Amino acid sequence: MKVRRALAALVLATALAPAAAAAPDPGPADDSFYTPPSPLPSGKPGDVIRWRPSNAGPRKASVDAWQVMYLSTNALGKPNAVTGTVLVPKNANRASAPVVAFAPGTHGPAFACTPSKMIDMGAFYEQPGLDDLLDAGYAVAVPDYEGYQSSPKTTYVVGRSEGPAVIDVVRAAQRLAPAGLSSTSKVVFRGYSQGGGAAVWAGELQPSYAPELNLAGIAAGGVPADLVQVTLQLDGKFGFGVFAYALIGLDQAYPDLKLDSFLSDNGRAKIAEMKQSACTFELLTTYAGQKISDYTTSPGYIQPAWAARLAENKLGAAPPKAPLFLYHATGDQLVQFAQADALHKTYCAAGVQETWKTYDTDHITLVYTGNADVLSFVKDRIAGKPAASNC
Repeated sequence: MKVRRALAALVLATALAPAAAAAPDPGPADDSFYTPPSPLPSGKPGDVIRWRPSNAGPRKASVDAWQVMYLSTNALGKPNAVTGTVLVPKNANRASAPVVAFAPGTHGPAFACTPSKMIDMGAFYEQPGLDDLLDAGYAVAVPDYEGYQSSPKTTYVVGRSEGPAVIDVVRAAQRLAPAGLSSTSKVVFRGYSQGGGAAVWAGELQPSYAPELNLAGIAAGGVPADLVQVTLQLDGKFGFGVFAYALIGLDQAYPDLKLDSFLSDNGRAKIAEMKQSACTFELLTTYAGQKISDYTTSPGYIQPAWAARLAENKLGAAPPKAPLFLYHATGDQLVQFAQADALHKTYCAAGVQETWKTYDTDHITLVYTGNADVLSFVKDRIAGKPAASNC
């Protein structure tokens, strides 16, 4: 019943979203905003390529908000362009406002699902968590991750792409002239599910990729730390659409994987359908209970090339230096609990200042019920309170 109610909330958020009003636009006014220029401009990761005002959905009256495109780094270490949203409370002291990178959870492969579009029209299903941070007076930067454009090439659950996207949306927020934010203010990475993985990847990469950030903490729940353990156990089950989407994401991040080479005609049709029209709700309903054997001619996803890329995107090799709040649902039916518990133990053994908490609930419910503890952790880190550890 909890899962049904949570799914109903997701679909209602989309169905009842208000239409976005037109706004003055320094960048393209239409969906071409999301198409990166070719060639990309020169610059550093986090440099803003273009921006335009965002309606910010239900927060329109209380925040100033912008959609941005910024330089970042893809899974192969090459420059790319990523879009996102920057929101600043109107009553914030911009010279000192902390910046929280809010890494969104699964939105789906279709262009219509782009997080910045959802925020703009008031259909962002993690709005309660976003509201918590804005109400606390923090600036919030929300990456779309790589590949959300009219012909989408999203790199779902690929940490080597998502981590830089999270880090660089903070840099973009700090460099966005109309936002007026400081480059020295405290920073927190926060996310759940796909977003939890992205936030922890940002935490692992930050010491070498962005040592200048004043990173105060990381709050991450429902983390897909080991993609092999997460995805394979979804075959034929409720979360099969997530499994299939993970294959799409890996293939689009790494052209050497050649997903199409072992897809059946049915698999090609289903994958094309997902890319065209599937958001979170469709992934969890339309494709529930399906099997990968009905999509493929052989188990190509277990070949050495795939194994190597999956290993590259397994968390734990470079423990974060910042304090970490890691949490997970014991009844998680989408992101296996055991692999998250293994990550928690790995970080504890490495001396991470980690708070680990479990909840007797399911994956979707914890999207919402974990917010209070996340906010408490974020407030303590920004206030400079010493981080506890329960390792």
